Amino acid sequence: MDNELIKSCEAKAQTWLASSVYDAETQAEVQKMLDNEDKTELIEGFYKNLEFGTGGLRGIMGVGTNRMNIYTVGAATQGLSNYLNKAFKDKEQISVVVGHDCRNNSRLFAEVSANIFAANGIKVYLFDDMRPTPEMSFAIRHLGCQSGIILTASHNPKEYNGYKAYWDDGAQVLAPHDKGIIDEVNQVSAEDIKGLSKTLDASNPLIEIIGKEIDDIYLQKIHTICIDPEVIARQKDLKIVYTPIHGTGMMLIPQSLKLWGFENVHTVPEQMIKDGNFPTVVSPNPENAEALTMAINLAKSIDADIVMASDPDADRVGMACKNSDGEWVLINGNQTCMIFLYYIIKNRIATGKMKGNEFVVKTIVTTELIKAIADKNHVEMLDCYTGFKWIAREIRLREGEKQYIGGGEESYGFLAQDFVRDKDAVSACSLLAEICAWAKDQGKTLFDVLMDIYLEYGYTLNHTINVVKPGKSGADEIKAMMQNFRENGPKELAGSKVILTKDYQTLKATDADGNVTDINQPEPSNVLQWYTEDGSKVSVRPSGTEPKIKFYMEIAEKMGCAKCYEKATAAAMEKVEAIKSDLNL
Repeated sequence: MDNELIKSCEAKAQTWLASSVYDAETQAEVQKMLDNEDKTELIEGFYKNLEFGTGGLRGIMGVGTNRMNIYTVGAATQGLSNYLNKAFKDKEQISVVVGHDCRNNSRLFAEVSANIFAANGIKVYLFDDMRPTPEMSFAIRHLGCQSGIILTASHNPKEYNGYKAYWDDGAQVLAPHDKGIIDEVNQVSAEDIKGLSKTLDASNPLIEIIGKEIDDIYLQKIHTICIDPEVIARQKDLKIVYTPIHGTGMMLIPQSLKLWGFENVHTVPEQMIKDGNFPTVVSPNPENAEALTMAINLAKSIDADIVMASDPDADRVGMACKNSDGEWVLINGNQTCMIFLYYIIKNRIATGKMKGNEFVVKTIVTTELIKAIADKNHVEMLDCYTGFKWIAREIRLREGEKQYIGGGEESYGFLAQDFVRDKDAVSACSLLAEICAWAKDQGKTLFDVLMDIYLEYGYTLNHTINVVKPGKSGADEIKAMMQNFRENGPKELAGSKVILTKDYQTLKATDADGNVTDINQPEPSNVLQWYTEDGSKVSVRPSGTEPKIKFYMEIAEKMGCAKCYEKATAAAMEKVEAIKSDLNL
């Protein structure tokens, strides 16, 4: 073990023992780490400071500078308070919304943050219990606040917690504010944190508890995006199975479905229990089939029409339905996003709601079939970077001029409305149930709708490969891979010629003849894309938060009939293997 590293960690830990800021319980834990012959825990807790990045904080809970605890959360809140007090110095009363999910310590971190904001003269609207992330985004806009935070680690394992900061438009912070907040947070020491206490200062007039009154307004607003209430009235007995996977979705999603007119909603009882340990799943991630096991078992026993699951902070939705053989299958994030936009566009046209100024948004790694749907129906489609803050930016840039009608990304996030500025499983589940009702009204399933889309707009298979490269050597390897791809990019993939290369680092697109055009994005990003003659697309992106590099493959294949789906998928998977070989994966 590196002695220098141990010494530096011991020195940092000693400062926690020497300072009166840290409570006795924390100091006892630190002492235990120092006394332990095995220094692993000490090193993991103190070898660096938990970084406040553009997305906020995320880390394992515990004692130390590299852990989520009241001191690292406190420093983040103090830094954000300092930035708000500078950015809105002319405002008589700055205000923020504080929300949290179901995780262990989320309520504690939310109350600690509320105390700190109030001690800095900032008005706080604190939710009375856990709430979905999108409702916090809504509340910022509804209450006219300047910022907001949510304590959540989304779908990460139970050991994690996180802290996300939002701006006055209800979206996660973007430049220049993200960098400004990071600079402020990095200057805060534990001694600088005002009002640090584990007990909520309930008598402070700057702290106001909010709850049902915001829920009701938010749910009523979500009901306004219902496109075809008549189809719901006819199919009100649609059999829906829903699970919140122990998270915040249980607070509002069953209620929203009821408000939309669905009378046959079944929840998974064991998973309707708030629990930050997520005891019934390996991982609380609706992308994983395992997390939907209990819901699908319930669906089989009652012969349900659809299964829906939201992640712990209820911003993403996973979905399963029956295929043409009556077997339950998972619908992936690309397919779900496609179904949403297909339905919204098709039925807004059918019900005469299109004005001609509508637009939809997707991220650059999300399926190109969405562009095909938008183009054929004469709806503007915009591409943006991965992350909903970029979709929110596109909405903000067109506010008052154009009408946003939906947007999403391949990672199971969708937003159907502009009064929220983050992905929203509450509205997504409600709208998904409506789409299922619309399909059933025509004697179809959601799977049939998916096949209809493929037959009309073409078939593609989306396949993501994560190559994990841990440690510093891994980071160097990822860097070398990206450099090699830039210098020696593939000329063909799976036997099809590469006709366009997009490099978001230089914001240049180069075609097969060497013609170069500019890419319109707000800033450079370390992403490469190759488009082939047969209509396929491969995107490469190192992860910003984890030691891995991601390959998003979209493989075009011919699909002549609804029964040809399996055959097309098998042929596309053969191309995936060929591309893996071409890229040495």
